[in-house]
Formats: sequence, structure tokens, C-alpha cells
Amino acid sequence: MSESTALSGAAPAPADAPRIGYVSLGCPKALVDSERILSRLRAEGYATSSSYAGADLVIVNTCGFIDEAVQESLDAIGEALHANGRVLVTGCLGVRSDAQGDNLVRKVHPKVLAVTGPQATDEVLRHVHASLPRPHDPFVDLLPAGGLKLTPRHYAYLKISEGCNQSCSFCIIPSMRGKLVSRPIGEVLDEAQALLSAGVRELLVVSQDTAAYGSDLRYRTGFWQGRPMRTRFAELVQALAELADAHDAWVRLHYIYPYPHVDEVLPLMAQGRVLPYLDVPLQHAHPEVLRRMRRPAGGERALERIERWRQTCPQIAIRSTFIAGFPGESEEEFETLLDFVRRAQIDRVGCFAYSPVQGAAANDLPGALPAAVREARRARFMEVAEEVSVQRLRGRMGQQLQVLVDSATRDGAAARSYAEAPEIDGKVLVAAPARASARSRLANSRGQFLRVQVVGTQGHDLLAEMLA
Repeated sequence: MSESTALSGAAPAPADAPRIGYVSLGCPKALVDSERILSRLRAEGYATSSSYAGADLVIVNTCGFIDEAVQESLDAIGEALHANGRVLVTGCLGVRSDAQGDNLVRKVHPKVLAVTGPQATDEVLRHVHASLPRPHDPFVDLLPAGGLKLTPRHYAYLKISEGCNQSCSFCIIPSMRGKLVSRPIGEVLDEAQALLSAGVRELLVVSQDTAAYGSDLRYRTGFWQGRPMRTRFAELVQALAELADAHDAWVRLHYIYPYPHVDEVLPLMAQGRVLPYLDVPLQHAHPEVLRRMRRPAGGERALERIERWRQTCPQIAIRSTFIAGFPGESEEEFETLLDFVRRAQIDRVGCFAYSPVQGAAANDLPGALPAAVREARRARFMEVAEEVSVQRLRGRMGQQLQVLVDSATRDGAAARSYAEAPEIDGKVLVAAPARASARSRLANSRGQFLRVQVVGTQGHDLLAEMLA
């Protein structure tokens, strides 16, 4: 029914506890919101249900960014209403309105019990209490040290801030999630330490604008374990690297705008203390399109920065996302984007055909392109991007890698190296060894690190053999 079936680290709730069904949609930031809601509910004695039929109440955490995500969320709400009937809605779609200014969720699904926006844990709990009274006072032993997680035990998302101060013309996230609000650095590091102590082997650092961390607080000094520390991106990453060193774990950085101060963390990547992986949403390369998007910099400056990163850390893997068919995009501007992808040699690439989002400033730009043109450009872009990606993958032939195993049997395993983030990138597919003892070791390796050697490629995946 939902991602609540993937809860890890939770002690069993009493058999007679009220049961909550949970559907979590959207990005990793929304997933963290879901984890916080479920952690609070479990602390109050509620149980989770893996089916609509077994739930006394269903919560749907929605996404409201692009049209496809809006429709997926509305469909999920409708399914929950049909199968259960008692549904609370939270998340980004909860603050979207239709053309008449009415709440979109309530307009489409008037029978939902309540609707909240994102980052609304307290409000969600109040609605749960009103519809399904809590069974008893909290008990600490109902929760694992790191709280409830919807991810597997061996990796977890660490959200360091909420909201965004950017004003990209195609995006409405600031209107839904608000301006940047950085978490206190001591609070972030306490959570990281709790997760690592609970057995997490990979921390995935996320926010809307990760490298802007602390800028809203003017990088004021905070404290962690009695140690003064500036609330700033580079200092936070340094502290996370120290924690990862102590726990033999990975730190991976997502949603990094290419600010100049990002260069400060590259030495940590070159030293192997932070994964040499950057998720950088560049969106386009032509300066005029970037101006219309209200995005910083341009293609040449981005190329210079990527070249500098690779000089400092030659093994770095770069992921990025782009938009094809933005309003006013000429064929020449699109060709500039294709040329950029070839020159930048970006390892992992995603691309969206531009889609108008209600409330976005880009809707008022002249030169809207037909949907068929937008989709055709997206397809052309992906052909070029996949050629680059496959070429980069083939360049890793023969490498020996440390990988983290996501799933395993005696017949093989699916794992990831430093260059693959969960869910969005390819995998390292590890073949079954010939020796029975090695096959048993592989079968029991989920959530553990292995040493492998790359022997081939298959689409976006690497093929590898386990080393002794």
C-alpha cells in the first residue's frame, strides 16, 4: 500500500494499538517529513499498517511540484479514500490552489478529513488525535535511537534545512515550503550521530539548497558537545566527515548549487572522507535561458567550476538535472545545452520537458513551446546525455571499488559505489562467486561494504565480481 511497509528499526507496537496507514510520495525531503510524523506517532503508541484494510486512518504525504506529481498524489488520495475512507492529507500539494483559488485537494477530494501543507508535523498529529485518539503517554523504548525510517537500515536521509531563498521562475517550492530555515548545527549533528550509532552506513544530506546552509543565520556560532562551530555548509560537512570516520560510514551530498564555497569540501572528497559525488541541479547552460529561469551563472562558468573540481578530485562523480523546452528556448540555445553536456562529461543526468506549474512566474514568459517540441527536445537531450554516461561508465572498467550492498542473495547482489545514489542512479550488479563460502558471504551482505572489481557495463549499471 505505502512506504510504511519499509519501516526499519521499530519495536513492535501493542496488538491493540490504533493503526495508521501511510503513503509517502515525492522527494527525500518529504520522506524525512514522513519519518518525523511516523516517529512521533509511534512514540505516542500508534502502530502502522501495511494495508488500507488494516488501518484505522490513512495519511497521504503528497508532492505538488510538477503536473505528473500532482496527478500521482491526487490518485493516491483517491485510492486511499476508496479503500479506507478515513484519510488525512499533508505535504506540498496541500498548499496548492486551483484556478479559482480553492484548495486543490479539497476541491478534488472533499471527503478527506483534513489537509495540511509541508513541514506540518504538529498539525498532522493534532488532526490524528482528533480523528483517532492517542492510546497512551509516550514511552521512549517504542522508538529506535534514530527514529523511525522509511529507508532500509543501512542508509538514511539527513535534512539540514527547510525552504529556499532562490526565486527560480519555474519553481513554486518557496511558496510551499517557505524561505530557507537552517536547523541548528548541534541538532543536525546529534541526529547524524544517533543514526550512525543505530547502524546507518550512509548519510544522504538533503535540503532544498544544501550549500546555502547557515546563510539565513549569517553563519552564527553554534555548539555541539561543548565545541563552538559555525553554522555553515563547509563546517557542517567537516563535522559529518569526522563522524563518518568514527563509524566507518559514507556521507553523500545532494542538491548542491555550484556556489564558490562548495570548493572548500572538495579536499574532503579527494581524501575519501566524504563521497566524491555532487548532485548539482544546473537546469540549463545558455546564459539567456538561465536568465529567464532566474538561475545563477552560465554554462562557461559551470564548466570552469566542474574542471576545477576534477582537478582537485579526479574521481568525482557529478549528477545533474536539466529542463528542455523552457519558454523562449531557441534551437540555438538548445544546441548550446547539448554541447554543454558533451563538454562537461556529467556522469548521471536527468531531464524534464518543461511543464507549466500553476503559480510559477515562468507561466507569464513569452515564447511557450508546443508540448511535442518540448518532449522531442527532452528525448534528444537524453540521447546525448546517455551517450556521455555510458562512455563514463566504460571508463570505470577494471576499477576496484568499495560498494554498499542494497540487496543480496546467493545468486548475486545489487550494490552502489560512491558514484551511485539510491533510487536515482544505476547500480553495481555483483555476480555470484564460484565458491560456496563466498556465495554465502554475498547472500548475507545486505547493508554491508564489499570490495569488488568492475568487469563490464549493462545500460546504466556496472557489472562486478566480488574480491576476496
